[in-house]
Amino acid sequence: MDQITSIWRHPIKSHGREALQNVALIAGAAMPWDRVWAVAHDSAKAQAGVWAQCANFSRVSKAPALMAITAELDEANETITLRHPDRPDLTFRPDDNPDALIGWTSPLVPQNRALPSHIMRLDGRGYTDSDFPSVTLCNMASHRAVERAVGQDLSIHRWRGNVWFDSETPWIEFDWMGKDIAIGDAILRPRERTDRCVATTSNPDTGRRDADTLAALKSFGHQDFSVRCEVIQGGAIATGDKVRPV
Repeated sequence: MDQITSIWRHPIKSHGREALQNVALIAGAAMPWDRVWAVAHDSAKAQAGVWAQCANFSRVSKAPALMAITAELDEANETITLRHPDRPDLTFRPDDNPDALIGWTSPLVPQNRALPSHIMRLDGRGYTDSDFPSVTLCNMASHRAVERAVGQDLSIHRWRGNVWFDSETPWIEFDWMGKDIAIGDAILRPRERTDRCVATTSNPDTGRRDADTLAALKSFGHQDFSVRCEVIQGGAIATGDKVRPV
C-alpha cells in the first residue's frame, strides 16, 4: 500500500528545506508555511502581496549553491534559522531584518546575474511555481527510476517536494491527474505535472551541479517530476499515512 515517507516545507523559496512529521493541510491553500517568503532580485517585476512567477526571484536554477541550504522555522516567533556548509548559521526574522538574508546569501549567488534585492511575503497562497496554491506530491518509485537512469544515488531534495510517498509503480502519480487522492484526513487533486529545470542538477549537500537529471527525465519521454495538487479537503496528514485514489 502506498504511504507517506516524508513531508517537507520550504519557508523561503529556494532557500532551505525543513522536515515535518505531520501537518494540517487547508483547503484551497498551499502547505502551511511553504514558500511564504521569496527573495526578489534587483530586476524583479513582482508586486507586494501578489503571486509572481519564479523568474522574479533568486533561485537554485541561477544560483546552484542555494540548493545546500536547510531551514528551521519557529512559527510562533516567525524566526528562521538557515544553515549551509559554506556559511555560518543565520537566525533572523525575514519581515524585520531582510538585509541579514541578502548579506548572508551574497557569497552563494553569481555576481554576474540579477542579485538578491529584497524579501517578499505571501501568506496562504505562497510563492509556489504553479499559478494556483499547490502542494507537490512525489513518488519514491519515480525517484528510484531517475536514479537508475542517471546511474548514481540522488537526494530527494533535488525535487524540493512537499509530500513523498512510496509506491511499487514509477510515474503512477501521472495517472492520478484530475482524480481525488486521499491522504490521512485530507483529499488532494493533482492538477498538473511539475516540469523541471536545471535546478535539479544541483547536489543538495554541496550546492554543486553533479548529475544530468534532465537527460534522465527525457529518457522517459518527458521532463516532469511530481504532480502539483490542489487541496480539495483540508485535514491532518502524517508520515506513515496511506495514499490512495478515491
